[in-house]
Amino acid sequence: MTTTATPRRSPGDKHDERRNQLAESALRTLGELGYARASLREIATNSEFSHGVVHYYFRDKLELIVYCVRYYKARCVRRYDAVVAESDSAEELVEAFAAKLVETLRDEAPMHRLWYDLRTQSMFEPGLSEAVTHIDNTLQEMIWRVVERYSDLAGRPPALTPAATYAVLDGLFQQGLLALTRDGEAVLAGLPAQVRALLPVLLAPEA
Repeated sequence: MTTTATPRRSPGDKHDERRNQLAESALRTLGELGYARASLREIATNSEFSHGVVHYYFRDKLELIVYCVRYYKARCVRRYDAVVAESDSAEELVEAFAAKLVETLRDEAPMHRLWYDLRTQSMFEPGLSEAVTHIDNTLQEMIWRVVERYSDLAGRPPALTPAATYAVLDGLFQQGLLALTRDGEAVLAGLPAQVRALLPVLLAPEA
């Protein structure tokens, strides 16, 4: 009888797996406390890992935070792909996109607060700049895929560059996050109407 051997994981795979486990744990604390208030010791205290283990895999807080944010954003950067793939009309895309915005604000607010915190900190912390710039570029590409599909369905070309389009929609998202943090989930009810009003403005006027 032939048996199939289970592939052995390399030390590198095990190392990356543990770093990912640490990132999952650290993100919860970072999302609650923010960049400035979260030390490696604080992160370890609020996780199942000891301070020594955290320090073994990450030499300092900056390295851990950069890894955490890259890890998180690599997962979430595809969140609108289903909206792009499954929408058959411009109106359907707008509604699906608005619903997804509300969902991610409601369900992942601490992670988004951390992201905006780090983006601000990157102006003062050179060690964050490269990672934040890379992530910002991937988020811009994510938004541009949505707007390009909306443009195709509406039969009108985009009116703005990818960078300007991202800035506009990111501004709407950040304002929604600020309102959510200040006033609670009730404010999210008004977000879909803002998306419906904004997306047509991002396209060139009809001929």
